Amino acid sequence: MEKLPPLQKFYEAYSVIADDRFDLAPQQLTVRSSEGAKEYTVTWDDGGHYRSNDNATYWQGYAGYPVLVALLLQGRLPLDEEVASWFADVPWKQLNEAHKRDYDAALEEAFDLKGLDMAQRLQAEAAVDADQEALAELAVAVGRLSEPVRKLG
Repeated sequence: MEKLPPLQKFYEAYSVIADDRFDLAPQQLTVRSSEGAKEYTVTWDDGGHYRSNDNATYWQGYAGYPVLVALLLQGRLPLDEEVASWFADVPWKQLNEAHKRDYDAALEEAFDLKGLDMAQRLQAEAAVDADQEALAELAVAVGRLSEPVRKLG
């Protein structure tokens, strides 16, 4: 993969999995946002082309957290289910807005919110590093999905 996402996006993906905020079909994944207001779509083909309408994938050109969820669920990236479970119920949108998109600060607050000790933080960081390294080696491409984001509620 050419352009890698910020590390925090992996933690956001873990939250989706821990919260069971997704619906997986053979060639499509639907992911609900942390506050439950939006629903994103990810599609893929056999050639490793992933398309999504989440903001990061659509505007920034890197795999946003919905694409990462797809790759984790497909086994294309290693999933440490114990680590993922630690990030259940993290209000990512709220944290990102409070920290003005300073992803490192938002992640620190998420660690504090979840009461993770230093050993757990190091284990989580190691899991994300492994995912980032695996993503860098994957022969996949991401791009825009023209389907509009579905607003819920």
